[in-house]
Amino acid sequence: MFTIKPKKDFLQVNDLDGPEITGLLDLASELKERRRRGEKVIPVHRDKLLGMIFTKPSTRTRVSFEAAIMELGGRALTLTAEASQIGRGESPEDTGRVLSRYLDAVAIRTFDQSEVERLARSASIPVINALTDQHHPCQALADFLTIREKAGDLGKVKLAYFGDGNNVCHSLLQAAARLGVEMLAVTPEGYEPNPTVLAKLQKPNRVKVTTDPAVDLKGVNFIYTDVWLSMGEEKQTAKKRAFKNYQVNQKLLKRAAPGAMVLHCLPAHRGEEISAEVIDGPQSIVWDQVENRLHFQKALLAALL
Repeated sequence: MFTIKPKKDFLQVNDLDGPEITGLLDLASELKERRRRGEKVIPVHRDKLLGMIFTKPSTRTRVSFEAAIMELGGRALTLTAEASQIGRGESPEDTGRVLSRYLDAVAIRTFDQSEVERLARSASIPVINALTDQHHPCQALADFLTIREKAGDLGKVKLAYFGDGNNVCHSLLQAAARLGVEMLAVTPEGYEPNPTVLAKLQKPNRVKVTTDPAVDLKGVNFIYTDVWLSMGEEKQTAKKRAFKNYQVNQKLLKRAAPGAMVLHCLPAHRGEEISAEVIDGPQSIVWDQVENRLHFQKALLAALL
């Protein structure tokens, strides 16, 4: 089985090189097929303990990680800020040292990327970024698992992302650069991806950023979008107005390659970043995305443990 070296943290996509990402995608595909055939869990992961820290609400991340470790034969323990000393100001460093004495790995979903990095530096067990305001690496690599299933060859993929240059966009850009995928990020002016993220891409020539919503989409066979307002930004109506021309709808799909497939990391606001007829239509592969969060995260845990 594909494995990752001991105490390898996964804090952003760039923590893995291209062969490691490909190895994880291959393992995820293998585990997905084994699950389909009803095969038993991998015995070596029996009784492994995954701790999950949540300072942000979660549906897909929490359920998929819990299901993943359980299917591998392990168990999950969930900590919320309200029900732990984290909510009373215990430092990430102390939390990392404590949890390392009890658990085999930690996944954390929080706001600031530096909090995850501080936790990882102090922990002696693998730490996984389950989402921060800067990166969402598990989402992005699970999405490329879905894209690879549909396209077959990632070298033939042309991906266009419409919306905010946010954590999901950052992780998709890093993954595209690592995997040699051509990607176009289309964002309103003032909401472009972080320049530091762009500066550290492995193959920047494969990635383009534009603020023009009427950009040429010829040859684009995958279109991705995310909510315009992230958690904590719901009252920023001025920001929402800036995105009005960036909705993924039937008119936009007609500008892309015939049969172009649509992705959304969810939750979705139908009528805002995406129209109902598109996300619920025949070109949507959103629900395959949802399922593949389980399979990728199961592969990640299997490799790290």
